[in-house]
Amino acid sequence: MNRAKRTAIFERLRELDPSPDTELHYDSPFELLIAVILSAQATDVSVNLATDKLYAVANTPAALLDLGVEGLTPYIRHIGLYNNKAKNIIETCRILLGEHGGDVPRDREALERLPGVGRKTANVVLNTAFGEPTIAVDTHIFRVANRTGLAPGKTVLEVEKKLTRLTPEEFRKDAHHWLILHGRYVCKARKPLCGECPIIEWCEYRRKEIT
Repeated sequence: MNRAKRTAIFERLRELDPSPDTELHYDSPFELLIAVILSAQATDVSVNLATDKLYAVANTPAALLDLGVEGLTPYIRHIGLYNNKAKNIIETCRILLGEHGGDVPRDREALERLPGVGRKTANVVLNTAFGEPTIAVDTHIFRVANRTGLAPGKTVLEVEKKLTRLTPEEFRKDAHHWLILHGRYVCKARKPLCGECPIIEWCEYRRKEIT
């Protein structure tokens, strides 16, 4: 796919959604961090159900640390892998208080040292909380990047690096949100809604289907 097609795709996505954002509920970088940790192998809807109640009680590292694993678990019990996530969240709060003054670090290496935080989670926090032009590649974005031809690759890291390099700079900050929403609601895994796709004219998948 050439630059003109990539530009056309992102221009169309921007036209439809000029100010995209995550569907996770949050009011601070810390709330976002915890929500993203919880979202691994879980839906945003299930995470929001948990955090809407949790944050009314504890929405700072100190308050969550006071809850402890036993106090946190009832709020997140319906989320997959909740036992490990509870332990990681409490330890993350301990590290934030002990090493970062209770603040979420604006640094990839520091973020990835937090329990339960990998490269994708760090990218989400850097992008959504701090406005960095990072692109967090999840299953939706991996699928869209390969299917459309935007940035084909065999691994998540390969797709991330290609998207970061090939996405025109003016779109890079919002690309993550546009692509994840497109994959979630239009370019679905089993039955992509090609008839409703706003970028169909530039999509390599549709071109291959026709030929």
